[in-house]
Amino acid sequence: MKYTFSQRLAHFFHVISNIRPVVWIGLYICVTPIFALIYWGLPDDQFRVPDGASTDYGSWLYYSIVTITTLGFGDYTPAHPGAQAVTAVEVMCGLIFLGLFLNAVGAMKSEIDVESEIEKQKALHHAMESDKLQKSMPMILNSLNVFLAYCYAVTTRVGARDEDEIRYNPDFRFNDLADMFKPSGLSFDHTSMPAVERLMHSADHASLALDSLQQRIDLTLWPDLLEDCFSFVANYQMFSNTDIMFRNPDKIVLTENGDEKTAEQILSQKISDYKNDTDLPPDPDLQAVEELYDFIKENAALAEKIETRLANSAIIVNS
Repeated sequence: MKYTFSQRLAHFFHVISNIRPVVWIGLYICVTPIFALIYWGLPDDQFRVPDGASTDYGSWLYYSIVTITTLGFGDYTPAHPGAQAVTAVEVMCGLIFLGLFLNAVGAMKSEIDVESEIEKQKALHHAMESDKLQKSMPMILNSLNVFLAYCYAVTTRVGARDEDEIRYNPDFRFNDLADMFKPSGLSFDHTSMPAVERLMHSADHASLALDSLQQRIDLTLWPDLLEDCFSFVANYQMFSNTDIMFRNPDKIVLTENGDEKTAEQILSQKISDYKNDTDLPPDPDLQAVEELYDFIKENAALAEKIETRLANSAIIVNS
């Protein structure tokens, strides 16, 4: 791709403007003794020197400083073309370096102003998103608490459920799911629906709440919270086989002993009889229960992490 002269010139000045002021002031200072060395090397008759004045290197360093700063006291003056040419070059170098220094200072100030404005906008954006997060927090925490309460009900035998101390146990075992088809018994659950069905309803509600949170609030400001919310929603969406457990739960099945039991009762008995969590049997009837077991393990842990992260964010905002 060919560039026009104006484009090349614009690029040149763009590069020049990005050079730091200290570079130009450094060059301004460094060329002074270099020109003094050149003056010292020229024949003395190239200059008009005041009577009795010295012509050592120190004198020419003084002349170089006076020249590059354009003071021009007139005590030392160039008398011949060679000295005049070197003096003119030094004056031009001084003016150019000083101009580039001031340009670099202006560019740096503009850069600082832009960065300051960006930081100001970031702080404003963070404050606005924090405010929205604070307002959304009660609804999110409530949906997560309800979900964890049903996790507790599903993973706890009916006889061990304590209505006064609902605390999900992350170390529950597979056979603790045996009573999941019975009502939850929770004080806020006034239905007679199976606890596992209420669990899935609460998971759906929590998933929708977290998905809505991601859409309404810029959670990239809290990357850990964003990751946990995304994982919770993704896990719920992938968990699609739970409805298998609700197909004809009241269907009467004739057992090998000739007893009549519902499909629910048979599945609950299979769950209750199984004692080993690490090596589940290849029983098709238990496949959905195994998925439910893994789902509760993962999403209950995520729900607790999200609650903790929300609480921490509230502390940071209010501090």
